[in-house]
Amino acid sequence: MNELKLLREWDEDAPPLADTARARARFRLYQAMQVPASPAAVPRRPLLRIAVAAVAAGAVATSVVVAENTGTSPRTRTVSATTVLRGAAAEERRLEKPIAPRDDQFVYTKEITKETPVGGGRSKTYVDESWNSVDGSKRSYVSELEHTQWVAPYQPGQRDWPPRRWSQLKQLPTDPDKLPIALREVGGKPDYDRPIKADEWPIVQVFLSGLLRAPVLPKGLRPAAFEALAAVPGVKVLPGRTDVDGRAGIGVQYVGPSGTPWANGGLVLVFDAKTYQYLGRRDRRTAGGKTYEQWSYVATHAVVDRVMQRP
Repeated sequence: MNELKLLREWDEDAPPLADTARARARFRLYQAMQVPASPAAVPRRPLLRIAVAAVAAGAVATSVVVAENTGTSPRTRTVSATTVLRGAAAEERRLEKPIAPRDDQFVYTKEITKETPVGGGRSKTYVDESWNSVDGSKRSYVSELEHTQWVAPYQPGQRDWPPRRWSQLKQLPTDPDKLPIALREVGGKPDYDRPIKADEWPIVQVFLSGLLRAPVLPKGLRPAAFEALAAVPGVKVLPGRTDVDGRAGIGVQYVGPSGTPWANGGLVLVFDAKTYQYLGRRDRRTAGGKTYEQWSYVATHAVVDRVMQRP
């Protein structure tokens, strides 16, 4: 059942739902279901990239035992999701190279996605290069699984998630305690004095994980998102994950309440097992009756002056 399709077709002459309203409608529709269902396969779109099977992490006791090679005899240490995500935030702050694009420039990204059919088959690697207008006033050129298209300049009142406009990203707080509240009330004035309620966390993690899909973020925003994920209830860490090159990693996956789209988990963030550096994400995609395992990561990003210019 594709509930977003039902929402779109409910009244085709009505104005499109805002991002926040669409996300809340989706969650409430699933809440109304009495029988838990598997997450529907919803393709990402350049203008609405809200992650459905979203990732988050919670400050709970879930942990894994990671083997350490000390050169003598193996020993183990217990790693929690909180440890992994806070370590990832610290590593991101150490490595991040902040950019300050002008409004008339473009953010260039090169993303690599490797797909393998579930059950066996030949893998395929996609190379996607995109050029997004910094202030949204120019046409952008985007690619997803090597399907390319020109995206029109922003129209008045238009919003997408994660935002393409740098000015919108800059408005988000880099305080990990404030960021979830700001995302809870996307499009409105955040009430930082009102704590997030239990039934609001699933929506918050939708927006947090969607934000982490953005290839390039202002300084401090990605570390804040990692730390904010550590406060979201409902996490498990997955040992034995690897990146596309076979490096040892630890996965972090959000598992939501029964009856929600996240009850069976979904997207997995993968971090280096030693440094906790973010390596990329693992996901699944269904198309043409087939299901594919995906591995994706951003290979290059930069600020350029025009579309098709590479760093």
